[in-house]
Amino acid sequence: MIFGRIKPLDAILATAEKKSLTRTLGAFQLTMLGVGAIIGTGIFVLTSEAAQKAGPGMMVSFIIAAVVCAVAALCYSEFASMVPVSGSAYTYTYAVLGELLAWMVGWALVLEYAVAASAVSVGWSGYFVGQLQGWFGITLPTALITGPYVPGGLINLPAVAIALLITGLLMLGTSESAKVNAVLVAIKVTALTAFIVLALPVMRMENFEPFAPNGWVGSEGQGIVGAAASIFFAYVGFDAVSTAAEETKNPQRNVPLGLIGSLAICTVFYMLVAAGAIGSPLGSQPVTSAIGEWLAPGSTALGARCTELAGMGTEPLACSKEALAHVLREIGYLNVGNLIGLAAFLALPSVILVMLFGQTRIFFTMSRDGLLPEKLSAIHPKWKTPHVITAITGIGVTFAAAFLPVGKLADIANAGTLFAFFMVAVGVLVLRKRDPHRHRPFRTPAVWLVAPATMIGCVGLFLALPPDAKLVLPVWGAIGLVIYFVYGYRRSHLGRGIVEVAEMDDHRSTPGSH
Repeated sequence: MIFGRIKPLDAILATAEKKSLTRTLGAFQLTMLGVGAIIGTGIFVLTSEAAQKAGPGMMVSFIIAAVVCAVAALCYSEFASMVPVSGSAYTYTYAVLGELLAWMVGWALVLEYAVAASAVSVGWSGYFVGQLQGWFGITLPTALITGPYVPGGLINLPAVAIALLITGLLMLGTSESAKVNAVLVAIKVTALTAFIVLALPVMRMENFEPFAPNGWVGSEGQGIVGAAASIFFAYVGFDAVSTAAEETKNPQRNVPLGLIGSLAICTVFYMLVAAGAIGSPLGSQPVTSAIGEWLAPGSTALGARCTELAGMGTEPLACSKEALAHVLREIGYLNVGNLIGLAAFLALPSVILVMLFGQTRIFFTMSRDGLLPEKLSAIHPKWKTPHVITAITGIGVTFAAAFLPVGKLADIANAGTLFAFFMVAVGVLVLRKRDPHRHRPFRTPAVWLVAPATMIGCVGLFLALPPDAKLVLPVWGAIGLVIYFVYGYRRSHLGRGIVEVAEMDDHRSTPGSH
């Protein structure tokens, strides 16, 4: 029975010890890893999309997304402290709900990490183009800076370049990547702090009316809940911390600290930045057509309308590809606005780095379990990183970034993330019933309230995504099932009886059998 293939937690820990990655990361580095993943395209770029969907109501959207992520983080923390190995939600599902569902979660995580890395690459491209124009007066041809979703667009070369560069950095080593990431995180935090200090004092309260011009929920993903489903992307990097558990010193203590600490820091920043953007002279009301019709973010109709408004000397927040820099320029801080844009340009690559890091570690673990070819989990003799799967993932990320818009990529990434979060919440409850005495260095508080709240929140946000984004997950899942039954089901180590079992002690017990 495929649903009976449950890999015991002790076997997972034993396998990780036999073929493991080097533990080099501490609590501070993990928190910075989380902040590096969270603060990025969501706040620097997708603020424009949130404005188009919800107007000033995006303040509530940020809160909704933060609450769903917070309860999910508590579920993640329990698992991550118990199972400090690579794999994140995939590994947790394997240990509790079985191989088939674990494969589906791992496959869905491709939509989270790899597609998210593509989205951030596209977001970085917008700031790169803005920097060339702002500092040097250089305007690149449309065909080379956007994909075919824009009239005249062909390929997003800046996005291609940054994706390949970060892939190369990750192949060189985890420790080196974390050090670079810490510097980039400091730049981002400084930039957001400067924005808050300059924007909040000149905030216009009248800009908050009407507060919810598109209501709460719309058929095309608009409204406050629709915006929450999109900007959920701005928070989800926190779970990348759990994928680094196998490379973390004292993971039982440091992983929960990294998860919850990074989420808390970023939530405070987001609320203050959103208030400053809404209260600026630009406001945050959605852009409509000449006859007052709402226009979907990323659509050619919105692009045409923004071009028309630019010709009239105005660029609403919803039209900007570098939202925060644009707001400060409108307030009157031209040079500071350019510096904010420069900070985003320098710092967004840290988000790409963490997303690519998370994706390669998911594939590494799936390969180590035999569900993907084992050559993919090969460790480079000098760099000590899974270089093969890193290169393959980087190529896929580069291709998506070259041809797809940032908003669509973010929504697709969210679909995969929400499915993974849902399964983690289910797994926490199942393991509490199946193995209540197992040692849990971190216990999810009020788990019978927190885990169901996570599941309800994930389903609600998924249903609020645009129709095409909702369709991607089942189609992608069907492709994954074909691959699993053609290769993974037959080659799985668990299915073939190849399972490492650790020596039992008083703190561990096997939650199931295969």
